[in-house]
Amino acid sequence: MSNTKNKMKNFFLILFLSLFLNSCVGSSTSGVFGTGVSVALDPRTLGTQIDDSIMQKNLTARLALTEKKYLVQLSVKVLDGRIFLNGKVEEPEEKLRITKMAWETKGARSVKNNIVIKQKFSIKGTAIDVLITSQLRTALILNKNVKAANFNIDTINKKTYIFGIAHSEEEKKEIIQEAKQIVDLKELVTSILMVSDLSRQKE
Repeated sequence: MSNTKNKMKNFFLILFLSLFLNSCVGSSTSGVFGTGVSVALDPRTLGTQIDDSIMQKNLTARLALTEKKYLVQLSVKVLDGRIFLNGKVEEPEEKLRITKMAWETKGARSVKNNIVIKQKFSIKGTAIDVLITSQLRTALILNKNVKAANFNIDTINKKTYIFGIAHSEEEKKEIIQEAKQIVDLKELVTSILMVSDLSRQKE
């Protein structure tokens, strides 16, 4: 009996050491929070790490099935249900499609999209799109019934896309109402999930 206990102790000791060494070597978050940021010990629980790993693999697989080139063009990182996207794409519609897929990933709490679009735009058209996005973002920040940080806003050719997670139908309606008041906005496309639909509840 004591032999079995000793074996179990040794097993858990080896498991702990291998997990510790793996977390110390090469566990850099460079490219997500910037270069040179290294995490020696992962502060996430084992369950959270597993959830994040599953989310990351699922999203990467979906992206690869959509376009094989995304495997080399894009980088996906998931930390505590928060998705970070990096890389380059040819068209703005690709970035929007990828953002939507990320938000639809089961367990996603937020999406930070740093994907760069290679296509060039006219200065005038880009300025108007930036203005529309800025006006809407400001309106959402000032609206006490909306948690603006939970939403991504992108505008392309006066067509605005909103992705995010709403806490209630009322919040969703407030967002749409604010968008309709932006003068230059021609079309609104929303992909807003409800907190109740998520497998991992937001804090």
